[in-house]
Amino acid sequence: MLILLGGCVGFVLNELKFNVLDEKSYLLIIIPVVLFIVIFLHGRQIFEYDSDGEAFHFRNRNIVPFLNRPLSDEFPKYKLIKFEMVSILFFSRLYITISSKNNGSTTLKYETSYLTRKEIKDLKLSLSKVVKANNEKRHQE
Repeated sequence: MLILLGGCVGFVLNELKFNVLDEKSYLLIIIPVVLFIVIFLHGRQIFEYDSDGEAFHFRNRNIVPFLNRPLSDEFPKYKLIKFEMVSILFFSRLYITISSKNNGSTTLKYETSYLTRKEIKDLKLSLSKVVKANNEKRHQE
């Protein structure tokens, strides 16, 4: 947002006072707009995950609050059926399937493109432990 604002101010100053860049002054607006669109399409930047206690809590939101509605889900660990991490080029998503009373199962989607490899590894390890424990409980019943 600051880059876009700075580009707009630079464009206006160039057009009204300096006129140094001639036709290239439009790049001061075009480049920040393209960067803003790429960030918007790349997904929510903040992914928070809490597995303490008997429940999972997932939060996924943008740095810029008005771009997308934030996601926040909380459910008991015993409802987790499976999860899948999908990575395509620079985009990464986490799909979580939980048991539901109405439909049998529900899939939740979270943007994880901005997580580091270590954070993804830790997330997968934590979720796989819970899935394994839940499968063992289901087989015992």
